[in-house]
Amino acid sequence: MKLSVVILNYNVHYFLELCLRSVEAAISEIDAEIIVVDNNSEDGSCNMVKDLFPKVKLVENKENFGFSKGNNIGVSQAKGEYLCILNPDTVVAEDTFLKLLEFSENKEKLGIVGCKLINGKGDFLPESKRKIPYVNAALKKILGNSNDYYANHLSENEVSEVDILVGAFMFLKRDLYNKIGGFDEDYFMYGEDIDISYKAIKHGYKNYYYGKTTVIHFKGESTLRDKYYARRFYGAMQIFYKKHFKKNILFDMFVWSGIRLVYIFRKTPINKTKHVSQYVFISNKINEKLKAVLLKKVILKAGLINVEKDSEIIFDANYMTYKSIIDMMNNHNEEPMTFKILPKNSKFALGSDNAISRGEVINFE
Repeated sequence: MKLSVVILNYNVHYFLELCLRSVEAAISEIDAEIIVVDNNSEDGSCNMVKDLFPKVKLVENKENFGFSKGNNIGVSQAKGEYLCILNPDTVVAEDTFLKLLEFSENKEKLGIVGCKLINGKGDFLPESKRKIPYVNAALKKILGNSNDYYANHLSENEVSEVDILVGAFMFLKRDLYNKIGGFDEDYFMYGEDIDISYKAIKHGYKNYYYGKTTVIHFKGESTLRDKYYARRFYGAMQIFYKKHFKKNILFDMFVWSGIRLVYIFRKTPINKTKHVSQYVFISNKINEKLKAVLLKKVILKAGLINVEKDSEIIFDANYMTYKSIIDMMNNHNEEPMTFKILPKNSKFALGSDNAISRGEVINFE
């Protein structure tokens, strides 16, 4: 078998369904398998997978083991030569895995490969490519300067070696994953992607950023970005430094004092109600049930031409490819509009406009 796609899920039923629809389309020409590991979700995710995706291998954990252990459980059942560690709140293009397999074949000392990630508004996510977070870079990031944290010397569409990749999408050989010990289970959430990327480099492998394929990451779906985020994130960074660098008492003091201040003073962001002037349905026909639920002006279009300000675009994946949807979001991210996707053969549309909420689902059953 060529490829195993491992998806760790926790309470994101609708985003998981969209993700699986896109992955099924992307592996149609590949000898591949999909493994979903569920960390004891309570939202019906497992029943959805059983009902709609009978070919998917489902692992039902009886507790939430966190990111590292959950993915390690999935990889332990994988049979593919290559792995893709994939978040459930992602959408891949039909040619994503084909491109990465072609790129990876015959590469010497191939480490981990990442790709270009955009959020639910089509904005590029800088964590797609990062530098090793040495102490100075981490301190600057805590203070709000992330120039030495992200690999800004590379353009978002470039292909090049890079140090650190993001756990939402990691492509690598299964043999390498096992050789470097997979994800370190001392991390529950956050930091494990930095750790495994750094371990690959320490073992003499080369990590790559491949900016010629784009994946949507609805950032904020798997974990809310509230005031507890800083404590979890920088706590994970402390584990990383203790494992890989000499003890730095000054840094430890600075981090923990910074975490306490952020925890005390940072308020949980509040989602502002957005104004939608019209819904633009990109399809070959209007979905009458969806139109009835929206109760606002719905127009049918073949593309994003002469669209009003503050429009919400709903892409119909029954009619469009996921690649074309991703391209349109990527090319119109600076315009005052928001996006949702109607997955193929589904009865809902969903999207996420920011990194602090669970996104929005429109059901029209």
